[in-house]
Amino acid sequence: MTLVVRDLDAVRTFYRDVIGLGVEAEAGDTVRLGTGGTTLVVLRADPDARPWTQQEAGLFHTAFLLPTRGDLGAWLLHADRNGVTLTGAADHLVSEAVYLSDPEGNGIEIYVDRPSQQWQRAQDGSVVMRNERLDRAGIVGAAIRPWAGMPAGSCVGHVHLQVGDLDATERFHADLLGFDVMCRYPGALFLGSGGYHHQLAGNIWNSRGAPVRFEGTTGLAEVSLIANGETLASVRRRCNVAGASLVEDGETLVLRDPWGTHLRLTSEH
Repeated sequence: MTLVVRDLDAVRTFYRDVIGLGVEAEAGDTVRLGTGGTTLVVLRADPDARPWTQQEAGLFHTAFLLPTRGDLGAWLLHADRNGVTLTGAADHLVSEAVYLSDPEGNGIEIYVDRPSQQWQRAQDGSVVMRNERLDRAGIVGAAIRPWAGMPAGSCVGHVHLQVGDLDATERFHADLLGFDVMCRYPGALFLGSGGYHHQLAGNIWNSRGAPVRFEGTTGLAEVSLIANGETLASVRRRCNVAGASLVEDGETLVLRDPWGTHLRLTSEH
């Protein structure tokens, strides 16, 4: 995932010291942060970029998935010690999550999944997701070691987008890219692949009717998705049939969603 930021130093420091990512590489106006040698977030500096507003299409949050409930507890204790302000917390039945924002207003979720065998299913087979009260004491009590940065095995579990229209979101992400609709929620759509509750989501809570995003704006610039060769071939075929704009870069496919965000589909290795 790539973010355009105005103050590279401040945002880099936040993702390093608060979120716990390591600096993987720096080159000019670009910083790559991640864990275990895997880049999770790319920051691209543009001091002249127009600040994104919450009524526009773009990023709702980047969700960092931790390996265990104890890891989430350790991060919460770390956040307490460092005076980190949370913007929310919830038990979603499939996962337990806390929310915050980076210095430029980009939303962040830090969460841990429940075992998939415990996920509730509706009669139509969709995943049941809700906003219940988080068992913070239980999560903190599960911590067995101090936070020492984002542990190996952590990843970006999903990216939640602000979109202008849910029908257009479904046409693009489900019909064109091939994601399954895993949950329909008031004002939001959760899309997954391989049975996961969601790798992508879109909502219109703040951005109903939003137009295509302006170029030269801070916030989300690109989402990277890993897919197998069969999936890439299927996406390529559907794009050709639909006449959808598609750029091929070797084994990588680059598309733009209806609101101008780049999605980069890369072959798994």
